[in-house]
Formats: sequence, structure tokens, C-alpha cells
Amino acid sequence: MKVKQILYKKGGEVYTVDEMAMVYDAIALMSEKDIGALVVVCKGRLCGIISERDYRNKVVLKGRMSKETPVRDIMTKDVKCVTEEFTMQDCMGIMSDKRIRHLPVLDEKNNLIGIISIGDIVKAIMDAQRNEIQNLREYITSSYPG
Repeated sequence: MKVKQILYKKGGEVYTVDEMAMVYDAIALMSEKDIGALVVVCKGRLCGIISERDYRNKVVLKGRMSKETPVRDIMTKDVKCVTEEFTMQDCMGIMSDKRIRHLPVLDEKNNLIGIISIGDIVKAIMDAQRNEIQNLREYITSSYPG
């Protein structure tokens, strides 16, 4: 299964935050939308990502004030991205290797078209396994006489 199939089922809605926004506002948006990361945009283009882990490590544990700290000061700048043609296995490899939970999805012009999480991949794998089991059951039960 490829990323485009996951995005088709999930939808391409991506929540973003401007690099100049305060961390508090980013965390509030993540809480409101019940998500674990936001794509950070600089002049309308992807320039980073902010996650719960960034907040924990770079604000809470450093004694910073979230209402006084801009997102650009704590965002992860080296963002790993994928295209719609990446497979689930490709994504799992990147996520495991880099110890990340979210991958922005870019089109051929580097425009942001979606984001996938480790949860999206796990769900896709479970759905595929469920379908395979169902197909095998149907095959077995239909091939026996009686």
C-alpha cells in the first residue's frame, strides 16, 4: 500500500502553524484537534514541524514560557517528508530510523498535500490484514463442498 491510498482514506487535511506563532497557541491547536504534531509554515511553505516531544523537551524541561516562546525557536527544522508514491514499508523505515511519528507528504512541486502518522500506518496495516483474513476465509469456505 502506498501513501496516496492512506491519504485517500484519511483525507488530506493538514493543520499548520506559522513560525512566528507562540508555542502556547500551537499546543492549544494540537489539543483542540487531538493531534500530536503541526506542520510549521514560513511564508506559506513548510519549514518545520512541532510535536508534543518538542514541547516537552524544549519548553517544559527547559523552563521556558510557552506564551512567550515562538514556534520557530523549538520546531524541528530537519523535517523528513515523503511523496504519495512511498510505501508503508518506506514510511515505517523512516519513522523507525529517525524515531519520528509524523511524515508530511509533498507533491512533485514540494507543496504540502497531507501528513501521515504512525497511527495511520498501523491502521492501514490492520485493515489490510483484516481484508486478507476475510478473503482467505471466503476462499476456504467456498472451496469445500457441503
